[in-house]
Amino acid sequence: MVFRDASGGRYLSAVRRARFLVVLAVAACATPANYTGAGPRYASPPAPVPLLPAGRDAAADSLHVVTFNIQFALHVDRAIALIRATPELARADVMMLQEMDEPGTRAIAESLEMRYVYYPATVHPHTGRDFGDAILSRWPLVDDHKVILPHLGRFEHTQRIAVGATVLAGGTPIRVYSVHLGTGVETPPHSKRDQVAEVMADAANYPLVIIAGDMNSYAVGDQFTARGYRWITERDAATVHWFNWDHMFLSGFPSADARTGVVHDNRGASDHRPVWAVIPLPRHPGLPTVSTPATSSP
Repeated sequence: MVFRDASGGRYLSAVRRARFLVVLAVAACATPANYTGAGPRYASPPAPVPLLPAGRDAAADSLHVVTFNIQFALHVDRAIALIRATPELARADVMMLQEMDEPGTRAIAESLEMRYVYYPATVHPHTGRDFGDAILSRWPLVDDHKVILPHLGRFEHTQRIAVGATVLAGGTPIRVYSVHLGTGVETPPHSKRDQVAEVMADAANYPLVIIAGDMNSYAVGDQFTARGYRWITERDAATVHWFNWDHMFLSGFPSADARTGVVHDNRGASDHRPVWAVIPLPRHPGLPTVSTPATSSP
């Protein structure tokens, strides 16, 4: 399955030119060049049908979700092998990825036969390549956009973002976010709280929300729970070195416990370990359903 950018060749050419100029700026001043506008945006073509493996029922009663920070997208081939060999990852309906570039995102999506949307936050000074967040889904993805998080890193001045999109799981709209907060060195606790608040403000008007990603913190979990989110990964094992920094938070879901876990052996794919969850979906008449997805704007 071959994916191309949903906006067509002319848009891709413009994006390539813009990215080339950004890379030149990085090389010239040795500082990051942040994408401060709404784009660039990369995505697979919208499709109205689920891309479910053979034998999977399109009447969804639960959602399999994965979040994985693949360090600078350096070992995408190892990440693909890990995902395909690990049932808890291979069964993912929705996957949130961080520290990605577009080629790596597309390669993972194609290998898993999933649709994707990806936004870079910056051209990272360590690699000279795009650095951002992605959402992959077997269900239709609509209404995606980039959420620019406040506060540049104090030393490298890099921008952080979240990517939000609505997943239509069996016709049920679920707002999902792939988030990458600033590091502890670059982003002090009060600035990180502002970043969390920005994501929650963007999600405030959606009845069902999953926020997942690399929080670069354990303490931010209390900020989510104070706003009524369920912190389903609170008691998981360490996800990077000795720290539990990769998390998922739910709003509007039933109280039945979600199952979560950490894949301890990441086979050298990253400095982070992937986190998975199986989340029961609500079944009540008050929840809106959508039968025909709209196309996201470029």
